[in-house]
Formats: sequence, structure tokens, C-alpha cells
Amino acid sequence: MKILIQNGRVMDPATGRDEIADIAVAAGRIIAIGKVAPDFHAARVIDASGCVVAPGLVDLAVRLREPGQEHAGMLESEMAAAVAGGVTSLICPPDTDPVLDEPGLVEMLRFRAEKLHQARVFPIGALTRGLKGEVLTEMAELTESGCIGFGQAEVPVVNHQVLLRALQYAGTFGYTVWLRPQDFWLGKGVAASGALATRMGLAGIPVAAETIALHTLFELLRGVYRAQSGADRGVHVHLCRISSAAGLELVRQAKAEGLPVTCDVSVHNLHLSDIDIGYYDSRTRLQPPLRQPCDRDALRAGLADGTIDALVSDHNPVAADAKVLPFADAEPGATAVELLLGLAAQWAQQDGLGLMQALSVLTSGPLKVLGSALGTLQASVGQLIEGGVADLCVFDPNGAWQVRPEALRSQGKHTPFEGHVLPVSVRATLVGGQVAWQAGARR
Repeated sequence: MKILIQNGRVMDPATGRDEIADIAVAAGRIIAIGKVAPDFHAARVIDASGCVVAPGLVDLAVRLREPGQEHAGMLESEMAAAVAGGVTSLICPPDTDPVLDEPGLVEMLRFRAEKLHQARVFPIGALTRGLKGEVLTEMAELTESGCIGFGQAEVPVVNHQVLLRALQYAGTFGYTVWLRPQDFWLGKGVAASGALATRMGLAGIPVAAETIALHTLFELLRGVYRAQSGADRGVHVHLCRISSAAGLELVRQAKAEGLPVTCDVSVHNLHLSDIDIGYYDSRTRLQPPLRQPCDRDALRAGLADGTIDALVSDHNPVAADAKVLPFADAEPGATAVELLLGLAAQWAQQDGLGLMQALSVLTSGPLKVLGSALGTLQASVGQLIEGGVADLCVFDPNGAWQVRPEALRSQGKHTPFEGHVLPVSVRATLVGGQVAWQAGARR
């Protein structure tokens, strides 16, 4: 289908483009930005007057709850939530049921996702079989089936010998290892250690749970990186959801040293702190836990100065019966993919940053993390270029809206941002040149 998007403010952090321009789309590709040929006859015209036309957002942490956990979320509902939030590419962690440690499971997930013709799904394969931290998976086979990297989701690798071997093997083939830094023994609490957790009688997770894991990982990584220095490929580690000021400082030092690491932060840790737990509000039962306000402020500064490469929704829909429980018993997680753009824009407004910077942590920043993992799509996902795939997000920069759980498309309705007013709203989302979602259209 030929589509013409008219009169929008075209913004692309990857190229620095910021201008009022038309965009012509045909055969799933962007064929013109700015000057559209007179003989281009569109079957559909989208008037983007007063709106921003940006690359489709790339979310590095979205749990789809399929296969195996359909009671909490389904592929259809969570991908519908993604495109309603302007997300056109999402990365799925391997902690499904069963775990994504076999090529057949990965192929089934990708096939199901492609049939829906909504957001693009890029799975992370399990680093170890069953996420048990004992035996490495067949990474080459999983890559051939569509995995773009390998990780452990929320499960630390306790055996450092296994972790070292995983880094060495992944580096040999240029795979990215995705890890959330948290010590196995110190990370068994339900809230961040501190005065508030002590007063409330909640088992705490100290900052040391993150920093000890980072120290260990960086020490192993130094040896692997030096051994592979000068090789065509090499190890790359992506640190998922940094949560503390001390952890962020270690990442900053590692980057200054030249270690091949990137990192992200979740919208929850960017905006909230342990104070928001209030009277045991289970909607704030999250992993990693909400830490002190000083940690939140450091994370916001780290995202602004580029130490943190990407902002993620950490979308993790939870069934109602697993969330409406005492705080310590509730399942951690919250729905957030539909809120990602609005929360990024809110951060930029509150910290005196421009809209371009808010978009960069959702588009060009994630692309830096992904490297060459997307293959032929790498040159066009997350950016606007003529000849590139037509993954686009059209949003109203002045379209404030209030978060109401019943209006969310995700099957999970629990979010600590309930009642918050977000400053921007998505008007249309295109994936592969097709309108995957448009405001006001019947679902």
C-alpha cells in the first residue's frame, strides 16, 4: 500500500533530521522524505499536522508471556500494546515457559509474531540450558533460528567458570551477552535495603548486590577482552536495568577504560524511588527494586549524559491474582510498554532536555546496543532513511493523557503510574509500511 504522511515534524536522532516534511511510503519502504514525486498517488493519506513523525521505537525489554504464561499476557495483547505505544521493534527475554533454549521454540515464537503483522519481535536466547547456569546452550543454532543475543533474564550465573566460558564463546562469534547484574545470594529480598525497608519490615536488596556482580563481571570481561583484542569479532556485554548510583559509576569507569559494555535503565527506576512504595503498594513490587531518590537522580543524569545507552519499559504483565497480594508475596512486574514514549518525554521535560534527546534513548540508543545483530534490518530499524523499512511513530507532542489501567491494551493492568498524566500521545504506528495502529480506529 502507498501511504503519504503529510505536514509532520520529522525528527530522527540517528541522522539529526528535524524539519517539517512529507514522507512517502510504498512496498513497505520509505521512498521519499521531503520532496515527494508528483506522480506518487497514495492509497492512504495521514495528516500529521502538529505531530512529530519519528522512527518506530525500539524497546529492549518486553516480556510477551508466551509461550507458557498466557494467563498473564498473550502475544496478541502485548504486541497490540506495543504498537499503541509507538514501539515497532521489541526484544523479548528468554524466561518464557519453556525457556527459549531450543531453536524450535524460538522459531515458533517468531512465526506467531510475524503472523500478527504488528511489532517486530527479536528474541534473546537462553545463555544456559533452562537458565540453570550450568551448561551453555547451542548459541550458533539459536542464532540461526533468530536469536540476536543471549542472556539469563533475572537468573544470575552463580558459577563464575560457566560465566567466563560463556563470555569467551560469545566473543568468538561476536554474540552479545545480556545480563542483569545482581548477586544471587544478596538479591533475594523484595525491596531496596534502606531505612524505609527496615521500617516496613521488608527483606532488603542492598546496592552491593548490583556492585559485586558488576565487579565480578568486569574482571572476567577484562581477561576475555584482552585475549580477543584485535580479533574481527569480540565479546559485547549489555547490562540490563542498572538501578543504583554506585552501579552506574562502575559502568562509567568500565566505559572509560574501553570495555565493550552498554547498559539500559527501566522507566520505573528513572521516575520512581522506594518512597513510592507507600503503604505496601504491590504495583511497585519490581525487579530491580526501586531504590533511594539519590539513585533515581543519578540514573536520570546518567541517561542524559549518555552513560546509559537506552531507556526500556521493562514491560512485564502480571495476572491480577498474582499482584493483589501482600507486598512481599506479590509477583514482581508491571505493564509499561504503552507508557514508554510518554515517560521518556516526561523525563526530558522535567530535566530541561529536548524532545530529540528523549527520542534518542528510544531509537538510536538501542541501535547502538544491538550493533549488527539485526542483520539486513540494522540499516533502517530505529531511523528514518530513504530506502529503509517504513517503521514509523506519529505522535502529538502536546497530547497529554492520563494513565487509566482499564484503557491499556496489555492484558496486565497493573502499573505504578496509574493516574499519572503523560505529556505526549501516539496517533499512529506503521510497521513495514502498514498501519499497525491508529488512534480512534476500531480495534
